[in-house]
Amino acid sequence: MFEKLKITLNMIKFEHSIFALPFAFIGAFLAQKGIPPLEKCFWILIAMVSIRSAAMAFNRVVDMDIDAKNPRTKDRALPKGLLTTRWVHGFIASCIIVFFISTYHLNQFVFHLSPYAVIIATVYSYTKRFTWLTHLFLGIAIGLAPLGGWLAIKPSFEITPLLLMAGVAFWVAGFDIIYACLDYEFDKKYKIHSIPVRFGIKNALYISAFSHFITILCFYFAGKCAQLKPIYFYGLIATGLILMGEHLLVKPSDLSKVNVAFFTFNGIFSIVMFLLVCLSLPWI
Repeated sequence: MFEKLKITLNMIKFEHSIFALPFAFIGAFLAQKGIPPLEKCFWILIAMVSIRSAAMAFNRVVDMDIDAKNPRTKDRALPKGLLTTRWVHGFIASCIIVFFISTYHLNQFVFHLSPYAVIIATVYSYTKRFTWLTHLFLGIAIGLAPLGGWLAIKPSFEITPLLLMAGVAFWVAGFDIIYACLDYEFDKKYKIHSIPVRFGIKNALYISAFSHFITILCFYFAGKCAQLKPIYFYGLIATGLILMGEHLLVKPSDLSKVNVAFFTFNGIFSIVMFLLVCLSLPWI
């Protein structure tokens, strides 16, 4: 069982939780205008990890046949037979139950919205079959992180968390476009929809850069609405440079560094954003 769990966590790239998790806490910290109670932080952590794990495992099941044909993904756990679909379905169900339990402990408003979060997080897996906007659907799904963190503390929709959600949505869409360039030839052959397939790799990288420009704008206005300190806005210059570095690393003629750009730069970006918010709140 423990070996299967280890394979499952590797399959869903558990370490990639670092992308969305800091933004969930950014939403919570801004709603609280300080550090939320530890109990709230604990349940936010559990909610984020469980819903993200469920969504990734669901995506692996839905894409199993596609992954088996793709040279880049054919060695994943399901196509290779290291895990059964029955096991993964059980894992997904368990994660969703944990997610519902965690939202129940946060507040009734978040609990009542939780089924919609599950739907959004799982519907994304089908979008590549019918629209090249699939990257934005993924962005919206992960963009629920700061909105959910905010609602866990302050159960009301306001402009600040919505701007954070938009910023995360365009950030994720931007780096997912870059990642999709790796599968350009495969996706084109098997009629998988993506921005690289629709517009070509060169134009896709331009669209990705524009998405990240919108990201910085959204975070700028979110900071204005939250009345954050000047250090936050100076820090946005650093985050913009991080995203710029990601784009300088990837070229239409050379995609060899996509994985470095995808994980390293975006992991740093999310952590820096969290630190900037922490340094900009009233307790400093």
